[in-house]
Amino acid sequence: MGFKAKARKHNPDGNKKNNPDKDKSKQGEMPCAIKGCDNFADKSFGGRSLSIDNAIEMWGSGNYSATKGRVRVCKSCYRKWKKENKSDDTY
Repeated sequence: MGFKAKARKHNPDGNKKNNPDKDKSKQGEMPCAIKGCDNFADKSFGGRSLSIDNAIEMWGSGNYSATKGRVRVCKSCYRKWKKENKSDDTY
């Protein structure tokens, strides 16, 4: 029996702790930069960062907002971009 199992054994609540942060649903801080998308581009939600050139190729020049030369996108938008550019050779 490891030290964590012993700690759980002696804890009357078992592994449950009263942590109010886990009870709340996760709320993102950084919205997706693609216009019309309501998801969050936080790293904890799987968000990524694309270059402006890649965003222009995929969504056009006026359909996103850039920050410091990069475009923060959510996981679903990144997957759409990745699927479109899957066959392109970047070598």
